[in-house]
Amino acid sequence: MDLFSRSWTALRTTVAGLPAEDLARPSGCAGWLVRDLVCHLIIDAQDVLITLVTPADTEPTRDALTYWTVSGTPPTGDDPLDALTVRLAAAYGDPGLLRFHLDDVGSAAGRAARLADPALRVSTCSEVLTAADYLRAYVLEWTLHHLDLVKHLPHAAGPPPEGLARSREMVEGICRAAFPASFSDEDVLLVGTGRRAPTDAERRELGELASALPFVLG
Repeated sequence: MDLFSRSWTALRTTVAGLPAEDLARPSGCAGWLVRDLVCHLIIDAQDVLITLVTPADTEPTRDALTYWTVSGTPPTGDDPLDALTVRLAAAYGDPGLLRFHLDDVGSAAGRAARLADPALRVSTCSEVLTAADYLRAYVLEWTLHHLDLVKHLPHAAGPPPEGLARSREMVEGICRAAFPASFSDEDVLLVGTGRRAPTDAERRELGELASALPFVLG
């Protein structure tokens, strides 16, 4: 749960430091500008708040790894919810308002996570998890979106090393696949989830695993 807080704080800190013009640049999410991704993070923060106050009295049906589903089809940005996010982001007009809303709701989500009982059972998307597992799952969410955020912003700070390392472990566990030790944690996340194509050299190192890529997480 501490890693949730560190990953989330690092992501929000990077957003807070972006100049307004960076919000209009492309992000690593297909069809989204950086401002659209920031709007999505606001929605994610709302989901965290809602889930942590939605207790369940049944046994967990998912954990931090099985929370995720895997497909082989990368998103195109054409999904209706994706399109709604773009319209919401544009409606802010002033980039400062977008950053303020993320700081406001995001800070609340961070406080709620710190106060949550790790053993509390919570419900989301008709599934039940412990609060600890739910927040562990979000370490991967924050880390992947942090990489998406800075993809075209080389001056912006990326995710913390401990978040990258844990997210690599999660991707390998979710997909039941071991990536070559020569791959950095960031490369595993980018190549493994289809955020970039492997180079020819990487494809040779991946061997048979290359034909199974990408693992698109949702």
